[in-house]
Amino acid sequence: MSDFPEMPERFLRLPEVSRRVGLGKSMIYDLIKQQRFPGPYKISPYASRWSEREIVAWIAEVKDGFEGKRRKI
Repeated sequence: MSDFPEMPERFLRLPEVSRRVGLGKSMIYDLIKQQRFPGPYKISPYASRWSEREIVAWIAEVKDGFEGKRRKI
């Protein structure tokens, strides 16, 4: 058992998701449609947010797929 409690879930807005993954809005939504990127959670009729844990996991998964400068997205 850890001495530290688990960090609470953080939810990110699209501009931060885009900055972290280095992709634009259109590419992010295209990857979501292809089920190759985590989708957002609808937190109100006008707001969507992404799970920080899911984004960090996606980045780690993609980073493991690097071959030179070619990314496997």
